[in-house]
Amino acid sequence: MNAEQKNVLLKVAKDTVTAAVGGKPVCESTTDDPVLLAEVGCFVTLKNGEQLRGCIGQFTADKPLIEMVCQMAVSSCMHDPRFGGDRITVAELPDLDVEISVLSPMVKADDPLSLRLGVDGIYITDGRTSGCFLPQVATETGWDEEDFLSFCCAHKAGLAPDAWKTDPCVEVYLFTADVFGADWDDI
Repeated sequence: MNAEQKNVLLKVAKDTVTAAVGGKPVCESTTDDPVLLAEVGCFVTLKNGEQLRGCIGQFTADKPLIEMVCQMAVSSCMHDPRFGGDRITVAELPDLDVEISVLSPMVKADDPLSLRLGVDGIYITDGRTSGCFLPQVATETGWDEEDFLSFCCAHKAGLAPDAWKTDPCVEVYLFTADVFGADWDDI
């Protein structure tokens, strides 16, 4: 994605969050840019300084990326279950940073330890429950490959920490992401 396309998506996310938090209707964005019309998964992450305030996404899409960003922005600010009693307020908006992760398709990992820290994200599932970490989580935490996989199992998927290597029902998928963001005032 080029800088202009990224800026369009950041503006869509900002406008969507502003409307949703303010209790106003969310406008639909239109474009004729084929990159923004591609059906790919994405995550929208909202932070206040270093504090996470919302992060929701989907790995697959049944609508254009520009619409997915709008949908994930609403979900991130209004429906992230981790912040049910502490939603983003209108007064907090100027302090937010917006980050968008546009995802590649997932590929099943024959060797989960082949993941590239800071490049690959992980999706772990046993068919009943699942969890994921975006690629940037490894960089932010400083975890090694085993920690990255084990923390995802235990804290995101609700599995035993070593399930990724001991449970034959557990599958690990890798994906990459084009990650970009900006401070609220810079969008």
